[in-house]
Amino acid sequence: MHIVLVEPEIPGNTGNISRLCAAEHLTLHLVEPLGFSIDDKHLKRAGLDYWDLLEVHVHPDFSSVERMLKGHHFYYNTTKAVKAYTQVSFREDDVLVFGKETKGLPEDMLLAHREDCIRIPMIEEARSLNLSNAVAIVALEALRQTGFPHLLKESGRLFKGGRDTHEYV
Repeated sequence: MHIVLVEPEIPGNTGNISRLCAAEHLTLHLVEPLGFSIDDKHLKRAGLDYWDLLEVHVHPDFSSVERMLKGHHFYYNTTKAVKAYTQVSFREDDVLVFGKETKGLPEDMLLAHREDCIRIPMIEEARSLNLSNAVAIVALEALRQTGFPHLLKESGRLFKGGRDTHEYV
């Protein structure tokens, strides 16, 4: 599964998301311009010692992501969507796209992919959730639906399972 951050601005958020991606075996894609340097100490601090576990790609623009992940299903996360993230049947190779902290995803991108826009339900008065929290919520639901592929459980054995059944192998 892939996490795409389009023009992220806050190094701490991207660091937290990097740590999530490393721990959950998700590939991270960062779309420039970034609001920080990849070498930023806040970014590294939030990711702690997980950087060697992370697969990360930096792209000059979103079309670079589309070319690299052609054939994958993209979901665009936005507060403007009608469909909740829980109404989607995720697959292991899906792409979860998130926008910058201050503006979200560009309006033209949302309009072009209206059927694939999803949201986290929240009260009307709340503008949005923190980016790293939103990524964690949606990514972990997607992983839950796909049976947490590639992950270890406390016994050290690989964990496999589907939507309703789970077993150790």
